[in-house]
Amino acid sequence: MKKTYVVLFLVLGQLLAAQNGGTPKESVFEPGEWLKFRMHYGMLNASYATLHVKSDKVDGIPVYHVVGKGKTTGWASIFFKVDDTYESYFDKKDGKPYKFIRKINEGGYTKDIEINFDHKKDKAVLNDKKNKKKYNFDLQDSIQDLISGFYYLRNNYDPDELVKGEAIKLKMLYDDDGIFNFKLKYLGTEIVKTKFGKVECYKFRPLVQSGRVFKEQESLSLWVSTDENRLPIRIKADLAVGSIKADLDAYNGLKHQFKILMD
Repeated sequence: MKKTYVVLFLVLGQLLAAQNGGTPKESVFEPGEWLKFRMHYGMLNASYATLHVKSDKVDGIPVYHVVGKGKTTGWASIFFKVDDTYESYFDKKDGKPYKFIRKINEGGYTKDIEINFDHKKDKAVLNDKKNKKKYNFDLQDSIQDLISGFYYLRNNYDPDELVKGEAIKLKMLYDDDGIFNFKLKYLGTEIVKTKFGKVECYKFRPLVQSGRVFKEQESLSLWVSTDENRLPIRIKADLAVGSIKADLDAYNGLKHQFKILMD
């Protein structure tokens, strides 16, 4: 069960990471939006994760403050207890990240990371509080953190510009590897059966660098609703033994009506 939450948050973050900048658009989400994901390992309901959008300020600048939490439940917590928190503070106008926090405890494996972005100086400082180390990075392009990238793309990608079979190249700042490259391939649209009904989705396939949580030969897929909310509906990783799947299980505070297809 180790890395279950890294699966969810890496996918939500990395799969939907920074795109090239453009004219700011009206946000498809708003403060109060809350999403809950039920995670499965094979037939086992292993855990859940939530994403909650709030309003805040950083140095007087209005920002979105998103809190992501992940915990094991039931029998899974007996075998491997997880308690993870991810937080991101990013600009309400252009989605630039200002601060990223990662505090995790996965079966006794802990991390306490904070990244502060200084866009005036094009610098970022990663503070590894557990090991009392700091790392400096030069910011590149429209770089995002693990969480802000997801919300940035929800606001900025143009479905009309998606080309089936083509991959989008991305850059992300993350504590394990610093700044790294990432590719995301668009596979077209599919109808996904959910607990809410049938949902039309865009399907994506990430091509992650080897040595991370996922290896390139693993089959990892993401389905995002085609409605105005652009919600992550399902994430699935087919592993050498079994599979990990995360499904949207509950929601609240959506800005737009969730579109369910009629049979």
